[in-house]
Amino acid sequence: MGSWGRGNFDSDTAADHLGIVTARLVAEVTEAMSGDPVEIEPDEYWGVAVPCNLELLCLLSEQRYVGVELPSEQTIADWKQRYLAVWDDSIGELEPTADYVSQRRAVLVATFDRLAAEVRRQAGTDPG
Repeated sequence: MGSWGRGNFDSDTAADHLGIVTARLVAEVTEAMSGDPVEIEPDEYWGVAVPCNLELLCLLSEQRYVGVELPSEQTIADWKQRYLAVWDDSIGELEPTADYVSQRRAVLVATFDRLAAEVRRQAGTDPG
């Protein structure tokens, strides 16, 4: 047994488990992003769940736990481009206020950017 501390995520088994959990989150986003664009519109399940999964990946990675597996920075950039294109094309149909649109879009952009920054941090290439 490889254990390096008393915390819930301080062992090889916990790291393996965290790898499984994060791989599932990534697989769900990958599937949603490669499917019918209608499924990731703002009022659809995956339109809401994709940013939630990205946020969860960020939160787990920011804890610096061993075992967090993130997609490549290029994959995140591709997801961001696709997701925002669908979002931009369909958000108006829901008749939100202009403030909501600009503020929500800023949160979405920040979420993708935060995850990309975590990939760079893990790789040791983040200048910050």
